[in-house]
Amino acid sequence: MVGESVTALADFLCGYPLFILLIGGGFYLFLRSGMVSLRLLPAAFRELRGKQSRESGRQISSVQALTSVVAATVGMGNIAGVAIALVMGGPGAIFWMWVSALVGMSTKFHEGVLTTRYKTAGPDGRTSGGTMYIIDRALGPRWHWMALTFAVAGMLGTLCIMNANQLTEAVVSTFTTPEWLENSPAIGSLASALGWGHEAAFRLMVGIAIALIVSSVVVGGIRRIAGVASWLVPFMVGLYFLLVLYIIITHSAEVPAAFRSIFAEAFNLRAGWGALAGIAIIGARRAALVNDAGVGTATIMHGASANSEPAREGLIAMLGPAIDSGLVCTLTALALLLCGDLQAVEGIKGLDVAMKAFAAIPAGEYLLMGIVLCFSLSSMFSYSFYGNRCAAYLFGERRARFYTWLFILTLVVFAVMPLGVAIGFCDLFYALMAFPTMITLLLLGGKVREEIRKFTGRPALSH
Repeated sequence: MVGESVTALADFLCGYPLFILLIGGGFYLFLRSGMVSLRLLPAAFRELRGKQSRESGRQISSVQALTSVVAATVGMGNIAGVAIALVMGGPGAIFWMWVSALVGMSTKFHEGVLTTRYKTAGPDGRTSGGTMYIIDRALGPRWHWMALTFAVAGMLGTLCIMNANQLTEAVVSTFTTPEWLENSPAIGSLASALGWGHEAAFRLMVGIAIALIVSSVVVGGIRRIAGVASWLVPFMVGLYFLLVLYIIITHSAEVPAAFRSIFAEAFNLRAGWGALAGIAIIGARRAALVNDAGVGTATIMHGASANSEPAREGLIAMLGPAIDSGLVCTLTALALLLCGDLQAVEGIKGLDVAMKAFAAIPAGEYLLMGIVLCFSLSSMFSYSFYGNRCAAYLFGERRARFYTWLFILTLVVFAVMPLGVAIGFCDLFYALMAFPTMITLLLLGGKVREEIRKFTGRPALSH
């Protein structure tokens, strides 16, 4: 009964209310900021190349914060989600995903500006930021309940319930067969000792392997997480680019037609509904798993940056959606438009469509699976930090380290257990993070415009 109630509440909040808040609220921020994600995009790239954005001292740099955020957001939604949008709306849906990426960039800019403006410093000089600190320091005690709501939801919602389960499922389906599972002596011994089936025993082994990999990174704290993300993100996005480049080269004659179809079908009815479905299903219900714009996780990571200039941090932060919702989603779209059989699909089978498209590359399914592994693991690294910061806000720094070990343990648990009602809880917690964050961004939009005026009133930058 409780499970059904949670699922029903999550279904409601993550439907039109969340869609209107994230997309409608984000579009309002885009307009009120003077279309900042377009107007200051060249400045954002200059900041990315600038020395100041790469200096960190004992903390992480702005660029490391960006790669850590992208590590969390680039995932299955960038592959399966794009496939669903194409199946339901045709090529024109991709154009509207680009538009939504611009909106998300503006939202992320606001998050980066406000978390830098209102972050706090600990006894060791390291800073902490996040929606909860923005609420406490900018909105005052009357809104403290909203800060607590975000922190509790952030602590629980960033447990990688879906990631651990789906990654394990993908490993099982890609690299094993029922015969191999039955005939493996090691799996058979473990299954007999536990009284489990062979597949459940293998899932436990995968879960332990995931937990060991993740623990080797996250117990080192934000410096190690950011250090790994700073090379892992370019590697996995670069490898994905090379796979798609192979498809583009081998289907070069069809590339112009693919781009024409995106623009030609962007404004017909089918593309419009497909874009709505692609954003509402992937962007509204799973927007938190695509680019996190408006959910508040970016405020936590960018709040840990050594940068103390709000507008500069906002410019770096807004490049996140450009990478995950812009670049990576476009790469997926090109691969599917050139090699995917989008007409012969029955129902919504996003990952199946992507796997078949990448089969055009020698060993493409296995290479894509390797990229999915990187995507999923990198998400786990950053999400552990998000939850840890929320736990530190609620219980203090000393107790927060216990959360990290709980996070690692849940990777094993949810690799083996069926998801069931856990999906509803996961969605509900993400909604409870998004509502306080977006309300805060909307209330403090004037502070962001103030920082924009300070930044644009400066003389030309020299790096």
